[in-house]
Order: sequence, then structure tokens, then C-alpha cells
Amino acid sequence: MTAKLGVQMFTLRQYTQNAQDLNEALGKVRAIGYDAVQVSAFGDIPPSEVASLCTHHGLEIGGTHVSWDRFRNDLAAVIEEHVLWDCKHTAVGMIPPADYLSLQGLQTFLDELKPIAAALTQAGIDFSYHHHSHEFLHFDDQPWLGHLINQAPSELLKIELDTHWVVAGGGDPVDWINRVGHRMPLLHLKDFTVNDSFKRIFAPVGKGNMNWPVILAAAAKHPIEYYFVEQDNCYGENEFDCLRESFDFLQRHIVKDYA
Repeated sequence: MTAKLGVQMFTLRQYTQNAQDLNEALGKVRAIGYDAVQVSAFGDIPPSEVASLCTHHGLEIGGTHVSWDRFRNDLAAVIEEHVLWDCKHTAVGMIPPADYLSLQGLQTFLDELKPIAAALTQAGIDFSYHHHSHEFLHFDDQPWLGHLINQAPSELLKIELDTHWVVAGGGDPVDWINRVGHRMPLLHLKDFTVNDSFKRIFAPVGKGNMNWPVILAAAAKHPIEYYFVEQDNCYGENEFDCLRESFDFLQRHIVKDYA
């Protein structure tokens, strides 16, 4: 079994605010060779039209990012959308750090999550937590993310690692993949380089400083269903060209079968 390669559509958010632009964007994504998308930051496009356009272009909706506010206050509609899209995986893109980035806040999050996860599970959908760098802030000698993993069983909570944000938080992507790979249906592949001002900037996968051979070898050992390429900022370069560079690199270097 090989993970399917998709695009985290946040990369293309300027092209997903109306149905016409989305149609063109999805066509270009499929033409590059990607098999799937992760719905994120779309404009006010009816879910049925999103489904129709993805089907038209032969793209699976492998996952989504949904705001924590919608999970808490609009869950029935969220579930209805995912059933319509035949999408089994959803994730929260971010929870407000000011409210949850403490050990007490972690407990609040888990308490709020339990009924949400139960309803999703009943509909055949699992819930993943997508992190940034701030979840690597330490409490009692380990990152907040580590406390989350230790306290939340995999039946309640999956993890969606982001390779770039692990490094930005001071972690090792291989260590974290090996730690949570058994409970990770979705993985974000994101690269970075350093510019002339010595600032970390996003880059196409394979064009930056990430150690992709060891990262991809580690990922291949786990039953990850989708690898989603994401580039938060292309700095004036064409986003589709950047996605093509990532795709071409991964086609040459991705480990095709689980070890």
C-alpha cells in the first residue's frame, strides 16, 4: 500500500474563493498528477459543487481542515459535508493558543473534543490534530503536543504532523513520525530554506533544507493514507509551478511501499 499524494488547498487559497476559480485550480492540480486534495480555506462554494468539481477532475477529497468553532457549533453540517464528499478524515487546523496552550487548556480541549469525536466516529469520520510550532512549548519537561498524545487515546484523536512545523518547534520529524505514525492518516509534507536575510522561508518539497530521504523512509513504515503537499507562501512564484516541483521531487524519492 502506498500513500496517495495530494495538495493541501491552503496553498492555493487565492484560487478557491469561487466555483470558477476552483474549477480551474483543480484542473491544474490534477494535470500535475496529484490524486487528492485537502479542503481548506475555500470561499462560499456549496459543498455539492465542491463535490461535483472534485469528481469531475478525478480528485479525492482525502481530508479537510475545519475551524474549531465549526466543530463546536456547526457539527451536523460538517458531518453532512464529509459524508457528501466521501471524506473519512478531518482535522482542526489550529485551536486558539491563548485558550488552550497550557495543561489546563489541554484538558479543556479534550473535554470539548469527546462529544465531537464521538459524533464524527458514528458517521465514519476520524478527527486529527494539526499542529504548528507553538505546540512544542514545554510544560513539565515535555512539549504540549507530547502531553496531548499521551492523554488522548488514538480512538479519540489522530495526529496530522507537519514536517516543517515540527522542525520550527525544535523537533525531529523522523522521531515524531515514528512516535505517532500508527495514529496518523494524514501527513503534511512541507519544506523550508533560508533566504539572504537568514530568515526561514517556505520552499517546494525538495528545494529546501529538510532531510527528505530519512523522513520519507520513516513515513513509509506507517499506514499513512495521504501525503499532502503544502507551501504556505510562494513569495511571488507561481503556486502551481511550486506544486509541480514538489510533485516531481516526490515522484522520484517517495518510498512506494511500507517497509
